[in-house]
Amino acid sequence: MSHRNLEDVLQAAGSPVKLLRNSQIGPYAFPVVRAEFTNWRDEQRAWKETCALFDQSHHMTDLYVEGPDALPLLSGLGVNSFKNFKVNQAKQFVACNHDGYVIGDAILFYLAENKFNLVGRPPAANWVQYNLETRGSKATAERDERSAVNQGRRKTYRYQVQGPHAVKVMEKVTGKPAPDIKFFHMDVFKVAGRDVRALRHGMVGQPGWELFGPWDDGDAVRDAIVQAGQEYGIRQVGARAYPTTCLESGWIPSPLPAVYTGDAMKEYRQWLSSKSYEAIASLGGSFSSDRIADYYLTPFDLGYGPFVKFDHEFVGRQALEKIAANQKRRKVTLVWNAEDFTRVFGSLVHGGGDITKYIDLPLANYATLPYDQVMKDGKSVGLSTYTGYTYNERAMISLGVVDSEYADPGTQVTVVWGEEGRGTSKPTVERHQQAHIRATVAAVPFAEVARVAYRPH
Repeated sequence: MSHRNLEDVLQAAGSPVKLLRNSQIGPYAFPVVRAEFTNWRDEQRAWKETCALFDQSHHMTDLYVEGPDALPLLSGLGVNSFKNFKVNQAKQFVACNHDGYVIGDAILFYLAENKFNLVGRPPAANWVQYNLETRGSKATAERDERSAVNQGRRKTYRYQVQGPHAVKVMEKVTGKPAPDIKFFHMDVFKVAGRDVRALRHGMVGQPGWELFGPWDDGDAVRDAIVQAGQEYGIRQVGARAYPTTCLESGWIPSPLPAVYTGDAMKEYRQWLSSKSYEAIASLGGSFSSDRIADYYLTPFDLGYGPFVKFDHEFVGRQALEKIAANQKRRKVTLVWNAEDFTRVFGSLVHGGGDITKYIDLPLANYATLPYDQVMKDGKSVGLSTYTGYTYNERAMISLGVVDSEYADPGTQVTVVWGEEGRGTSKPTVERHQQAHIRATVAAVPFAEVARVAYRPH
């Protein structure tokens, strides 16, 4: 039986948890880009020690929104203030449901008068497009899907140049002093004779720029940057290392979209297709509840508290005003105990029977939406949501959301690794036993340069 929309899929599955826990896809895909250009350890080192070139052209959805109602529409959906938002600026756009739980976030580019580009995972773009189409807005939406589902070429290439030597690389490739652009502002300059639009950025706390322009210019721009960066130790970063930048910068890219419950969201679930991200994403990890709402996160859980501004009306405002006055959890870095990590990894070669859940490196996620349980003295105190290894810190870490009383650096907790009952039916899950891994709560962002130099600005 074919299903028309997400609501149909949910009704057939019996519950959102059953649907997502047994989804047959794995972690979020970073398609097309080579897995490694050199090796992932070397590529991780580059963004800390020399210069890294990231190819972001393929894994994100672009939603172009244009028209006189574009700004009011976005302002009415985002928790962010739009009071001083101007052309040639960008911001991290965060959208919530009516109860104040996060649907998704993305980077919003203010390209021109009444013209915007929302770039990120699909949930935020889906929510914006739905509201545009159902509210009768004087605005249009053009969608450019990520390469995994795109039937043709992308409209735009997108690169990032990051690292201690990024300034030198940009000066060489442009033949001019480094562009003097304020943080999260944009300007245009030339690379290889092509106009390139640049956003001043800092993915892992290092100086850098996000560069984008017409797809046909992409190869020439990339090749010029690679050539200019040779003397400065530039490395192209492959699909294995790229997603681990989040671990050092502290950004949680995979909150479960808070769309699966409530009458207020039913029409949206009926609008979403049966093949949408929300319908096929996989939910994995040791945190297991029959209530899908137990997986929902607030902007404050995700560290977006400073973005929430009550200077405008937006979906979820009333709920967030109450949540803001009673915040119960904080985002943290969890540094896994080296001995426990070694023990879990060693089950591959020691003993018989089930191994403990395999830890892939450098990114250990085996589901689109990773949710592991964090324990303290036998009690559940939070979630571990994104896990991997950073060669720069020589550590296995995860990004977590824990009860405030356990969020101070140095607090000892335990991460439960692996799924219940020897594992769900996801093809990325082998039969295994759960393991308890000690972890130490640390600051977020974990990388000192991101925490000290980048985040305050």
